[in-house]
Amino acid sequence: MPQLNIGDKAPEFKGFDQNGKLLTLDTFKGKNLILYFYPKDDTPGCTAEACDLRDNYDMWLDKGYSVVGISPDTGESHRKFVTKYNLPFPLIADPEKEIIKAYGVWGAKKLYGKEYEGLLRTTFVIDQTGVIVQIFTKVKTAEHTQQILKTL
Repeated sequence: MPQLNIGDKAPEFKGFDQNGKLLTLDTFKGKNLILYFYPKDDTPGCTAEACDLRDNYDMWLDKGYSVVGISPDTGESHRKFVTKYNLPFPLIADPEKEIIKAYGVWGAKKLYGKEYEGLLRTTFVIDQTGVIVQIFTKVKTAEHTQQILKTL
């Protein structure tokens, strides 16, 4: 899996959001993009992260940013999550983990001393030209907006 760094060109992606709309990296050309990868819909940490980005969504739009979430969940799972928490941004379903692996966010994790493979919660900030300008691997879910803002 690729190890992406600040300054790298963001990998192309294509996937369907919760409404079945095809989104690609080119969809966001000319905009800054907060592309966040999270493990699972409607779990405590993932909900806190999504709601923090939701609560600050208008500010992100004012600053010229789009927000997109990606997880291995299905489009149906995403639809329920978006509806339950009134999320204003798209969530891309990646059950085959093609985008997840292209961004290098699938790997070894540990829980209660057991090692397993899973999604490594990561956020990429991508500029208008498609270049990665920031990467967050230690995401503070409930205050992710402030964490990103401190680096911009």
